[in-house]
Amino acid sequence: MNTKLQDALLRIGIPKGSLQDATVDLFDRAGYDITIPSRSYFPRIDDPELAAVMFRAQEISRYVEDGVIDLGITGHDWVVENDSDVHEVCELRYSRATSNPATWVLAVPEESDYHKPEDLAGGIIATELLGTTQRYFKDRGIDVKKVEFSWGATEVKARLVDAIVDITETGSSLRANKLRVIDTLLTSTTRLIANKQAWADPKKRAKIEDLALLLLAAIDAKSKVGLKMNVPRASLDAILKLLPAEQSPTVNALADEQWVAVEVVLEERVERDLSPALKRAGATAIFSYPLNKVIP
Repeated sequence: MNTKLQDALLRIGIPKGSLQDATVDLFDRAGYDITIPSRSYFPRIDDPELAAVMFRAQEISRYVEDGVIDLGITGHDWVVENDSDVHEVCELRYSRATSNPATWVLAVPEESDYHKPEDLAGGIIATELLGTTQRYFKDRGIDVKKVEFSWGATEVKARLVDAIVDITETGSSLRANKLRVIDTLLTSTTRLIANKQAWADPKKRAKIEDLALLLLAAIDAKSKVGLKMNVPRASLDAILKLLPAEQSPTVNALADEQWVAVEVVLEERVERDLSPALKRAGATAIFSYPLNKVIP
């Protein structure tokens, strides 16, 4: 095993491929600097207690279960597919395209005569999610001829076999390939998972919980901004009524006793519509700023 992996308190698996850039960005916003040297599977991370190694997301849950690494980031779908016995630390709602869950769907060409899963009895289905798809048809008593593994470009194979099971976040690829969904097998989001022995170790568990807290805070902050403004004391009540009721703004006195500074954290889409109303109510020097982390 790599010496740096052995020396670190925690060995973490980072997904290589479609989730790679989004994961590095998430760690950056959580306060961790990850550098991936060219052609290396061992990223550098600026925390001496962490050592990272890159695997395909499909493999990570197996390596976590076996103790090759202490924890990893992967999709819930691959934990299910591998039937991995791991501890789920938290859900991390981020992905390569959107914050929407990824969905594995059973799809056929639009012109197909298949309209429900039972119609596929005796047929051939292509998918990368082999075990889960096999269990899906077995559990429903549908005797398909074969579920075969697809090495990518699964949408193209929909016209070569009877149906495919493929992953989608927005449905755009399915629509582009003129495919029709006839059922949903699994909905998945990204998870932080831990080896059960590592989770039982108090020192490792504390470090894992700290990491999870910061990653979740970075995700929460992505859709929020800080908003700051100067407000005449005479207009303060009117300004506070405009701010979202669930927020508790900070109000500080300024050198001029007739003015106060008001600061609040809120959803970016709320700030967009709120700022003009605050200006009309008397606020001045209004500015918003991005947030890296929001810890409740």
